[in-house]
Amino acid sequence: MIRTDPAGAFSLIEGALRKEPVGAPRLLVVSVGHSSARLSPEECRNALYGPRRDEGLRATIWRQAVAEARQEPAGGAGAGRLLVVWLAIPGLYRNLRRILRQLRVERADLEAEAVLAVLGALDTAHPDSPDLGGHMIKEAVNRMWSYADRVRREVPVVDVARFAEARCVTALRGEPQQPTDEWELHLTPPPRRDGLAATLRFTDSRTRREGERIGALAHCAGLPDLVFRARRHEDSELIGTLALSPLGARR
Repeated sequence: MIRTDPAGAFSLIEGALRKEPVGAPRLLVVSVGHSSARLSPEECRNALYGPRRDEGLRATIWRQAVAEARQEPAGGAGAGRLLVVWLAIPGLYRNLRRILRQLRVERADLEAEAVLAVLGALDTAHPDSPDLGGHMIKEAVNRMWSYADRVRREVPVVDVARFAEARCVTALRGEPQQPTDEWELHLTPPPRRDGLAATLRFTDSRTRREGERIGALAHCAGLPDLVFRARRHEDSELIGTLALSPLGARR
């Protein structure tokens, strides 16, 4: 038998079961031959898993424990259901150990799955069915193996939305995000009195331009007439430049 996990369901059930008032432990009344016996939870466990097993007594303990648990009111403390689960726990340890040794799963998750399986079997099993305890333990074992196999076949994947968001962040920390649909126009003429009288040059990054023509950019900026009038021949003197960049971008 292996030690219980302090944070697992088995340990919590153990602690809850032992919170019975001192001097008034929960006793299970079972029939032994022509007489009856009052057994404590520990005595019931010893009878179920001890070296000297009495199959008739084992069947009587399971039958009585399940019957009392199913008679509990829905809003009650559930001490009878806790007792049934607690009695089934030793029958789960061998498979629990094998799963933990062979597969990478959390023990707390396995214990929780086993408890749910025992409670589910308790609600559906008939108290007079043969091998009642074995049936509930088998249901819990099957559920643990099924859960472990499902976890083994799971493939972790990256959070695509978060990954894309992180990759798209280009602004330095502390700087406001720049809008993508606004532009600034910067004219840089040399110091001369006759003003702007040369070709206007629009500059933009290749990734943002994406095949847009210079005329389309000028039209979006509201300068088609100015660009047309400012045209010059290739051998004319360059007197200034114009740079088109996203609003607020560094210059």
